[in-house]
Amino acid sequence: MTGVTTHHWAASDGVELAWHELGQGRPVILLHGLFSDAHMNWIKFGTADRIAAEGFRVIMPDHRAHGLSGKPHGAEYYPKGILARDVRELVALLGLTDLDLGGFSLGTRTTVEAVGEGMRPRRAMLGGAGLEGLRNWERRKNFFVEAIDQFDSVQRGDPHWLSIQFMKSQKVDRVAARHLLDSFEDAFVEWLQAFTMPTLVVCGDQDDDNGSAEELANVLPNATFRETPGTHMTSITKPEFGKAIADFLSA
Repeated sequence: MTGVTTHHWAASDGVELAWHELGQGRPVILLHGLFSDAHMNWIKFGTADRIAAEGFRVIMPDHRAHGLSGKPHGAEYYPKGILARDVRELVALLGLTDLDLGGFSLGTRTTVEAVGEGMRPRRAMLGGAGLEGLRNWERRKNFFVEAIDQFDSVQRGDPHWLSIQFMKSQKVDRVAARHLLDSFEDAFVEWLQAFTMPTLVVCGDQDDDNGSAEELANVLPNATFRETPGTHMTSITKPEFGKAIADFLSA
């Protein structure tokens, strides 16, 4: 992918974090999913290119414990709400005052927390997530903790098997990942009422990993629901997913 630049910065606790950037214009921050990174979710399959082509500066952080960002092993580096804090600090570092914000899966959960705690993007995008998954993130978190604990013993057919294969393909640092998982809490329902800005809820037609995305759209004050092809693992790789985001942001 040509045109993507990678930058590093130090968060307030000293952890070195990375973000990737493409294009010029109105800034939009995109947050990737669990065990993935910005390259896998946004760059590799052309989503960042599609959005940048509409006149956007696409900013894509690697969450701590992911991608090119630091993966410290101390629990003190993973307090509650750390990912939303990192996003706020990056926004301040870049001096952004008018931006769009969205994510996929864990990135959606982080977007919900950031907006719930006071960020006010012009537009928001929530991908690969449903209402039940946000309200019961603790259950989802426990599933991934179990996958880490059974990393070398699970056989094909086990519910954790696909997640473990993805972790292996991404070379996930399991110590850092487990600390990060412990920082997650269920999303507060009142956070959803903060989404008064136009919001896109986009999800694969075979993706029910995190509950009903349409139900999520229905409880938000100002949301549009779009269904695209694919499962939780494949929807974000398809051009329809990126096109839905680009069309929404540029409308």
